[in-house]
Amino acid sequence: MELEPETNIPGWQDCSPHYQAMATSIACASRPPIYTTSTDHVLSTSSRNLGLLLLILILLFVIFVPIPRKTELPERISTPSYHVPRPVISLPPDRPDPALWLEKNSGNKYAVGNGFFSRIAALMGFGRPRAALISLVRNSELDGMRQSMRQLEARWNSKFQYPWIFFNDEPFSEEFKAATQNLTSAQCYYEVVAKEHWELPSWIDKSRFENSLEYLGTIGVALKNYDYYWRVEPDVHYFCDIDYDVFRFMHENQLKYGFNMNILDDARSFPSLWARTRAFATAHPELIHPKADLNWLLDPSTGGEYNSCQFFSNFEIGSLHFWRGPGNEKYFEWLDQAGGFYYERFGDAPVHTLSVAMFLPKSAIWFFHDIGYQHGINHHCPPHRAEVCACEPTPLDENFYKLVPAMSPQKKPKDTCIRQFLGGPWLDTREGWTSEAERAFGGDGYHGYVLGGDE
Repeated sequence: MELEPETNIPGWQDCSPHYQAMATSIACASRPPIYTTSTDHVLSTSSRNLGLLLLILILLFVIFVPIPRKTELPERISTPSYHVPRPVISLPPDRPDPALWLEKNSGNKYAVGNGFFSRIAALMGFGRPRAALISLVRNSELDGMRQSMRQLEARWNSKFQYPWIFFNDEPFSEEFKAATQNLTSAQCYYEVVAKEHWELPSWIDKSRFENSLEYLGTIGVALKNYDYYWRVEPDVHYFCDIDYDVFRFMHENQLKYGFNMNILDDARSFPSLWARTRAFATAHPELIHPKADLNWLLDPSTGGEYNSCQFFSNFEIGSLHFWRGPGNEKYFEWLDQAGGFYYERFGDAPVHTLSVAMFLPKSAIWFFHDIGYQHGINHHCPPHRAEVCACEPTPLDENFYKLVPAMSPQKKPKDTCIRQFLGGPWLDTREGWTSEAERAFGGDGYHGYVLGGDE
């Protein structure tokens, strides 16, 4: 009896040369023709259906689930749980203790596995916070963005695979998309900021606006489908492995804002910000949180003026629900009508700091002291075992005033910004020490504290 190649097997017609060139060639590129007699098929119908189903699953996996990419850094060692400095406050009785959460949930407990179903679940966001890594970046900053992504992926996101969302004021180039997608196995999205966010409001004097362009900060972008974000800047460094799900940590401990450094900024770039903020608080006392603490931002020696301390917003992890709240919306509108975003530098750092201080209790704010980070001259490395992080440990107060030029007449606060935020024993100084005496011998006047930051 003459044998003929069977051509009606499901999937056979798909085995064209073009199809064989794709990644799915494992399903059919090397499959020889199957022969059958005219009266009996070698493969049963059920076997063929099962094979077709398997082929479909493989195709779905290849198309929709990125292949994990290995992005290791030298001397990369997992970070154990350790004590993180916290402000001296009492947690509400209904609030979990973040320190206990870290003890129980570190060690990459919620890391995404390489299995098919676990990766599909992560891709769909099942069982974890709706969160993303976000960056406002231009095509010309690709090299810097690759630097930041490479380190954060190696230190953290290769294990937890949260999506990246990039924002630009013009369409991203194909080069930018390809380069960034090649650095992560998580999903990447590319958004163009709506033109109206960049246009000049009618109440702004154009010539004055043009003279202050250099002081403009970044703008906020609504992320309707997400609840949490981690802001990532180009050209930054992440020095330490992070072995817990940062977004889950924020969500399960009811935390709304996380920072890494607390610095002093040059007050000359936003001279009217505090006056406008004080007027807002007077006009809208109902919006101020009953447990808000603004004292650490005020200088009693100047009659309660703003001391220009601020959270360094280049590293920022936060709740988008918080920023969408009525207090923040009204505060932004209040400042926007004053024109300070254009006339001065009502940048995101001082505005975010004052917003957080007015609309949140300190118990909802977290100091990510365990994450080593550097952006330009601002550098933070947790003072723990040398093998934990790929950086030299820095003091708690490292260079907190470096953004203020030496020639600035601005008065420095009595204590460093981070210590004023932490309060309590963090402000205790050694007996006999004075900042004036230290400065007389060439110091900066901030090395007399009892607690060093690794207690």
